[in-house]
Amino acid sequence: MPFVAVRVRSSTGHRPVVSLSFNHALWRLLSAAFCYSLISQSAKAMASDFRLKEQLPELTHRIVKTYSEVGTINHLGHSPLPSYDVIIDVAESIKEILYPGYRRREGLHLGNITYHVGDLIDGLHDKLTQQVARAIRHDAGIDDHAVEDTDFEALAQTMTIQFLEKIPDLRRLLATDVQAALAGDPSVKGVDEVIFCYPGLEAVTIYRVAHELYRLNIPFIPRMLTEWAHRETGIDIHPGAQIQDHFFIDHGTGVVIGQTCEIGRHVKIYQGVTLGALSFQTDEAGGLLRGDKVKRHPTIEDHVVIYANATVLGGKTVIGHDSVIGSSVWITRSVQPRTTVVLEKPKLRERSELDDDLVAESNYQI
Repeated sequence: MPFVAVRVRSSTGHRPVVSLSFNHALWRLLSAAFCYSLISQSAKAMASDFRLKEQLPELTHRIVKTYSEVGTINHLGHSPLPSYDVIIDVAESIKEILYPGYRRREGLHLGNITYHVGDLIDGLHDKLTQQVARAIRHDAGIDDHAVEDTDFEALAQTMTIQFLEKIPDLRRLLATDVQAALAGDPSVKGVDEVIFCYPGLEAVTIYRVAHELYRLNIPFIPRMLTEWAHRETGIDIHPGAQIQDHFFIDHGTGVVIGQTCEIGRHVKIYQGVTLGALSFQTDEAGGLLRGDKVKRHPTIEDHVVIYANATVLGGKTVIGHDSVIGSSVWITRSVQPRTTVVLEKPKLRERSELDDDLVAESNYQI
């Protein structure tokens, strides 16, 4: 029996008419098979037991109950905190101003740079004013429903303008950091490579931006910036640290620079270096003395080089100028100027499964 009967005829003699006649039994069979296939696929996709979902409302209730029981790790019923997404966008816009032509916008020249920077500055003014207002309002303990004696938006705008005024000086300072990288790394070919590729410069750039905000006593935002850079680069620089010009971090991963650390001019450090605290002072009740009023971290004077994985600890520790700190050393006391500190050469013990004669004949070259 044919599946389809085709008959061609012309009713007028001018245009043929095609008529099709399907076998209805076969059509019903194909339709049933197609529907069964769809149902089977749907059953596989929906294999979960809907009855188990009945316990989710009770689970939700128990989770929400912890918001009252453990209130220290939720922020509800208060004015909003600064937004991480907005702060990161602010950081990218600032980098666009600091390094024009190296970041998001291409085709910049002296004919259009004024308009481009002006547009960025205008946006930064609005975003930072809002975010700084959120930060200082929360720091003051004022929620949305409290009567405010302080105009936090006006105060935030003043702080924002003060920060934006620092951008020309930031560019001059960062130019010395770029030159320090160029002078301190023989593998780099030019300034473009440093700005495009070096995580050390990225971390130092964000630190210098955050440090200016920190000096204005703006809460939250400086640390948000440096911790974002920490995640991006593996370099942890507290915004309270004081770092002078021509600063270079080579490679960078694992570097830690504490809040009260002071670093002089022309200092170079390598990956894994820790400039940290030896101990934490406490008050009469045993609580930690917080902030930058107590010096907990070392001072590094001018023209010092600190090699990989060295650890320098303590607020009273001073590394004198023109000193070299070797890899993997542990320092908790001051070092005089023009001093080289290295570990004694370790003894290596080698074990080989080769015969002694074969070991003697081996000649490995790198």
